[in-house]
Amino acid sequence: MLNYQPSVTNSKTTDPRFELIDAARYFYRQDWMVGTAGNLSARLADDSFWITASGKAKGELSISDFVRVALNGSILDRASTQIKPSAETIIHQAIYSLFPAAQACYHVHSIEANLVSHFTNKNNLLLPPLEMVKGFGVWEEIPQVEIPVFENYLEVPQIAAEISDRFSTQPPQISVLLIRNHGVTVWAHSLPSARNYIELIEYIFRYMVAARQVGIF
Repeated sequence: MLNYQPSVTNSKTTDPRFELIDAARYFYRQDWMVGTAGNLSARLADDSFWITASGKAKGELSISDFVRVALNGSILDRASTQIKPSAETIIHQAIYSLFPAAQACYHVHSIEANLVSHFTNKNNLLLPPLEMVKGFGVWEEIPQVEIPVFENYLEVPQIAAEISDRFSTQPPQISVLLIRNHGVTVWAHSLPSARNYIELIEYIFRYMVAARQVGIF
């Protein structure tokens, strides 16, 4: 059994886990993190990151429901040996390795994300030219933004490997990726920006589903 001594102080101004808890509760209320689904992480100055533990209800997280993981995947800090990092930790590792400026990585499960993942058979999904894409830094009259789509393999390391391989040669236009029948992942230079990205992309997905129903997209 580990003696739990967090490496960062339990201060709401310095410990990113408080902000992760707040984001998870908000996403839970939107039905984007139902039950134990989804995972959120925040990078620290030493390149390690706090990530939500496996099997924890996202609407009821506490400060002890996180695991601090090194970029190589080794566990550095947790409340007890019974707590395991998210099964998708390796995807967060891939994102932080690929994008050194990323300080947060958020993955949620929504109905709309799963539906729009079937709007294409290709490995990219074209987004509608909505005003909302400006929130991702795209300032064009009629933006043509595509987000990468990955297959949802049972073995998560296979997903992470495909992300690493593709992004190493084809960086995405915006900080968003979609896993078919699984959910959306975003990353950003700050926790507030990652939360904002989730809201923006979920709005776009909702629009796409509604537009498909009335035959305009």
